[in-house]
Amino acid sequence: MAVNVRIPTILRTYTGGRAEVQAEGATLAEVIADLEKNHTGIAARVLDDQGKLRRFVNVYVNDDDVRFEQGLETATPAGSGVSIIPAGGGGGVADSRARGPGCPP
Repeated sequence: MAVNVRIPTILRTYTGGRAEVQAEGATLAEVIADLEKNHTGIAARVLDDQGKLRRFVNVYVNDDDVRFEQGLETATPAGSGVSIIPAGGGGGVADSRARGPGCPP
């Protein structure tokens, strides 16, 4: 089952610069395995050493965050859109001041 995978800029070196690629698989795990087969090295950027989604990588199937679905076992029906999104970091003094007085850190 083919799905469209949107690739963030930071991972496009693995896809020859392409922002979107096709992958096969009935589950997210199968889609990531197919991505790895066709774009060697990309899985190591999405999965940790235990084969779980990395903490700072968000993955969506259509508009659903897989962390709130079935994780790597989330179904990926034909025609689905999979988005890999590196989580943005933040924090620090400037951010805490911007929240204003009385706001939790």
